[in-house]
Amino acid sequence: MTTSAHAGPAALGRAAAGYVENGMKVGLGTGRAAAEFVRALGARVRDERLSIVGVPTSEATRALAEKLDLPLITLAEAGVLDLTVDGADEVDPRLDLVKGLGGALVREKIVAASSRRLVIVVGAEKLVERLGVRTPVPVEVVPFGLSLCVRAVLALGAQPALRGGASTPFVSDNGNYVLDCRFPGIDDAESLDRALRDIPGVVGTGLFAGMAEQVLVQQGGEVRVLERGLGSP
Repeated sequence: MTTSAHAGPAALGRAAAGYVENGMKVGLGTGRAAAEFVRALGARVRDERLSIVGVPTSEATRALAEKLDLPLITLAEAGVLDLTVDGADEVDPRLDLVKGLGGALVREKIVAASSRRLVIVVGAEKLVERLGVRTPVPVEVVPFGLSLCVRAVLALGAQPALRGGASTPFVSDNGNYVLDCRFPGIDDAESLDRALRDIPGVVGTGLFAGMAEQVLVQQGGEVRVLERGLGSP
């Protein structure tokens, strides 16, 4: 399905915000495209007096939502969410995803798994035929287990790099490190995700297999809607 829109990320955010209905509990994603959704949702809350509550997936998203006066609750308070809207770094024809270049992969996956629906917003450049060819897979690890995790990821055929480097490693909102793991290409995201999570010290991965229901794609002056099971047009 294709909808007309003015070109630009803001149009993508407005299209995603149109999925939100009064009374919903909404997961608020992290990253540039997700931020446009949060801004568009804030405008709807302000202009239409839309009554919703949001659960942010990162401290950066929390700060943005608070600036926009969006009402927030914790995930524990929310329980099951009606909808989460988030971005992605790669989307394959099955709508499997690589996420987490923004560093919020674990919270993003927890919020997505707590939601009845996951809708992804991306630019057309994020569509790929095969995951992992262009983008490394982020893997969040407990600092104490870093050396073990590096060896185990190498054994799985990837080249892991500590985000930020050894002298100034990136630290997630959860207090963990992130390994950016380059694979030669990923044919079975679900199995690889499971293999990575089996490594002691791995908290979570940026592989989101079978989770997205729809992907909204900004391409030129249009927003295309891809649906799981229908493939990419």
